[in-house]
Amino acid sequence: MQVNWKDELPVAITVCDKNGTILEMNKKSADSFAKDGGYELIGKNLYGCHTQNSVNKINELIKEDKSNIYTIEKNGIKKLIGQFPWYENGELKGLVELTFQIPTDMPHFIRS
Repeated sequence: MQVNWKDELPVAITVCDKNGTILEMNKKSADSFAKDGGYELIGKNLYGCHTQNSVNKINELIKEDKSNIYTIEKNGIKKLIGQFPWYENGELKGLVELTFQIPTDMPHFIRS
């Protein structure tokens, strides 16, 4: 049974290959980038819409096969950004970016 969970998930999911070509976006991602083309960005390179510092960071993540997690705030909305390598049969294929809104004052729990 095929389950289509990602299009109604309140998380933007963007997938690119090792060369920065956007392979897939869910609805939240397409909506987030609507002014840049939304779903029409699939097949295009994400380097064209990033600063050189961001391009360098993306290249570093791919070259070193590592993740990057940080928060941003824009127009009073705070978001968590996670960029993670994705694999096929153990081979690094590119990056997945997950972006979602978080509360300005987010609870933090320490559990043992």
